[in-house]
Amino acid sequence: MPSADPDTKRRAARDTVDILFEISNILNTNLDRQSLSYCISLIENGVNPEALAKVIKELRAQNERLGLATSQAA
Repeated sequence: MPSADPDTKRRAARDTVDILFEISNILNTNLDRQSLSYCISLIENGVNPEALAKVIKELRAQNERLGLATSQAA
């Protein structure tokens, strides 16, 4: 079976990201398309999805804490 041409592969990848972005929005993940693409790439390269989700949650929590600390200091 012949391999798909690069345009077909690119289109399929874009369609996949579009579908996953829609699911992401339905689930209220608050991930933008670029962040979601990074997550997809990390998972495709072997990163544990549950560990990645935990890291994202922790980064968001730290960002929120830093934001509160900054606004209280002002």
